[in-house]
Amino acid sequence: MEMKVYHYDAFSNVPGKGNPAGVVLDADTLTTEKMQEIAEKVGVNETAFAMKSVVADIRLRYFTPGHEMDLCGHGTMAAIQALSEYHFLTEKAEMRVETKVGILQVKIKYSEDGQRWMTMQQAPAVFESFAGSRVDLAEVIGVTESELSDEWPIMYGNTGIWTLLVPMKELASFKWMKPDNARFPEVLQEMPRASIHPFCLETIHPDATMHARHFSSPFSGTIEDPVTGTASGVMGAYYAKYIKDTQSIVVEQGAEMGRDGKVMVHIDKKETTYAIQITGTAVFVDEVGEFY
Repeated sequence: MEMKVYHYDAFSNVPGKGNPAGVVLDADTLTTEKMQEIAEKVGVNETAFAMKSVVADIRLRYFTPGHEMDLCGHGTMAAIQALSEYHFLTEKAEMRVETKVGILQVKIKYSEDGQRWMTMQQAPAVFESFAGSRVDLAEVIGVTESELSDEWPIMYGNTGIWTLLVPMKELASFKWMKPDNARFPEVLQEMPRASIHPFCLETIHPDATMHARHFSSPFSGTIEDPVTGTASGVMGAYYAKYIKDTQSIVVEQGAEMGRDGKVMVHIDKKETTYAIQITGTAVFVDEVGEFY
């Protein structure tokens, strides 16, 4: 059976920027093994597979070249954009998306220039302490321990996927970061499958609140993610919890890869956690190929 894969760039409205994702529009007949095979052949950081749902408007599964992910922010943005453009989905102001972390709400609005903006609910923010070596952590992302900030804690965070949030002192450090992904599990002993997400409050763009890079888990089959929706979401909760109580931030990411993008994060403080939503766009690039 012929299966087309469409390439979209999320968190940007300019092709070649933001975060690339593959999208399969009608994946109901595909096995898990076939989805993994297609994701590996497509080769981008994540490919989203859309299926019918009996409990929501659509069901999405997400695969890196190495494994399945429970949730993917930019994959969701790309999939909703593609499903709407190719009329696989009746567009509504609010849609329900079935994922492995639960049924999440996606709201759609249009700007005056006709740009579709999608606001995606994420799982409630969860944090866990990092008890490993700061020296080893700095080493595996290609910096020195003195470049890590000691003003805020290094924490594992999750709004769908676990990542280690690493505060840095200066923006300059991000230029020469070079991850040794294969060593991540030995440093991240509490969560060896987590990614690493360094950030700082010094930014390139004046409208951004935080600057970040995202280094992938070695199990994912990729090295770095250009603009990461789930990590940006949990950074919003981190910012509100540890830095400054706020209801929204803008995260910039991807500049070091030549794929600048921005994620708007909305933060709603609850009694014991933070409810998080992220807003972004997606743009069609091309058809990646046909698979059988």
